[in-house]
Amino acid sequence: MPQRSAALDISQSARKNRLLARLPDSVGQRWLPQLEWVDLQQGQVLHEAGMSPSHACFPTTAIVSLLNVTRDGASTEIAAVGNEGVVGVSLFMGGASSCNRAVVQSAGFGLRLKAQAMRAEFERSAEVMQVLLRYTQALMTQMGQTAVCNRHHSIDQQLCRCLLLNLDRLGGNEIVMTHELIAGTLGVRREGVTETALKLQAAGLIRYARGHITVLDRGGLERRACECYAVVRKGYDSLLSEPLAA
Repeated sequence: MPQRSAALDISQSARKNRLLARLPDSVGQRWLPQLEWVDLQQGQVLHEAGMSPSHACFPTTAIVSLLNVTRDGASTEIAAVGNEGVVGVSLFMGGASSCNRAVVQSAGFGLRLKAQAMRAEFERSAEVMQVLLRYTQALMTQMGQTAVCNRHHSIDQQLCRCLLLNLDRLGGNEIVMTHELIAGTLGVRREGVTETALKLQAAGLIRYARGHITVLDRGGLERRACECYAVVRKGYDSLLSEPLAA
């Protein structure tokens, strides 16, 4: 009975990840015995740049930042992965190692699949290949748009984009992120984040207290954000909802 209960929990958790839920039922049933439930803590490093991940990780309630890190330790987020995707695309894209560091930005849960099993499933199933390649295309869109945003848009606009994308993944109106964490994510000074957050709070858009950000006016954030948020969201929604080719 405990084994059956554990399998049921994993099956229910798998439905919370949009990429796993996108897989055909026949594939999903084959994956279930191989998936492992995992508790992801804020700040936990899933893999470093230059390393080959041991597992592919499918967040369900957690958010993971993909960071590019300089020699002196400075870092900037190039993308984030939540319940729409998977951490570890290098496992099926042919690379021997990852080009970035993966760090848990928002604590929560996820499911993981061993690296060897992920490669085998990618090569075995045309449906799996389609879903994963479509997701990778959406991830590349996010990376490109993040680079544009960091170069051409204000900290105000970048923070709004960051908050909105996190809201989409968490499904609520509260985000647990310190100003220091946001600064590392955006690659800006902490003082700039504090000043911007105070402006958003004064405008009645958010409330910030001890690392907890409560969004009071999502529509206001969307109007204040640049076009990058809409481009990224549209990319994921379209690629993960289009019918699979026969």
